[in-house]
Amino acid sequence: QVQVMESGGGSVQAGGSLRLSCAASGYTYSNNCVAWFRQAPGKKREGVARIYTSSSGPTYYADSVKGRFTISRDNAKNTVSLQMNSLKPEDTAMYYCAAAPPLRPCTFSEVQFPYWGQGTQVTVSS
Repeated sequence: QVQVMESGGGSVQAGGSLRLSCAASGYTYSNNCVAWFRQAPGKKREGVARIYTSSSGPTYYADSVKGRFTISRDNAKNTVSLQMNSLKPEDTAMYYCAAAPPLRPCTFSEVQFPYWGQGTQVTVSS
C-alpha cells in the first residue's frame, strides 16, 4: 500500500524559513513526478513546486515562490523536500505532497497524482 506523508510544517514569522519533507512508503521515488501543492482558506489548491526524480531532476516553481522555495530529493531517504525561505504571510496554507506513477508527464495537473499526503499546515505571521 502506497502512503505519502508530509512533515515539517509549523508557524513562523515573516522572513523566516521552514523545511517540509515528503516521505513515501510502499513506493520508491524513481523517474516519477513529485509535487507540492498548497491550499489557503477559501482559495483553490495550487501547485507550488515539482520535481522529476530522474538523475537530471528537472524542477519547476510557481512564480509566487520562485527564488524563495527550493524542491529537492534525497534518494537514500526516499524523500522529497521543500525548503521555504523568506516566507510571507500569503504563504500561509495547508501544504500537500503528491506523487505520480513513473514516466507520467510532470505537470501541476492534479489528476496525474494518485498519491497524496494528508497535508501539513504552514502559518506565517506578519
